[in-house]
Amino acid sequence: MNWIIEQMWVKPAEGPLSNVVVTAAWRCNGEQVSGGKTYTGTCYGTASFEAPDPSAFVPYPNLTEAEVVNWVWAAGIDKTATEASVQSQINNQINPPVIVPPLPWS
Repeated sequence: MNWIIEQMWVKPAEGPLSNVVVTAAWRCNGEQVSGGKTYTGTCYGTASFEAPDPSAFVPYPNLTEAEVVNWVWAAGIDKTATEASVQSQINNQINPPVIVPPLPWS
């Protein structure tokens, strides 16, 4: 699974801090090759964050995507459930739970 941060919203100033991330838009993508075909799934959403501890504050230009993804999980986005949902989407493409066969009288 591949987690990415697509966008971040920041407060220009919060107390003595500047460019404080308050919300991040995230996406979890999955891909699987089966029978020579590539199947994909995705989940996306946003996570909001509490005001940071000034002593642990990381300036905006120094943030890494991995660090913000960890914030997303810490903010309550369930990594395991999200990845299971993406995998379920892929599994349902490989083995559809419902199909539409041709009409028997066609």
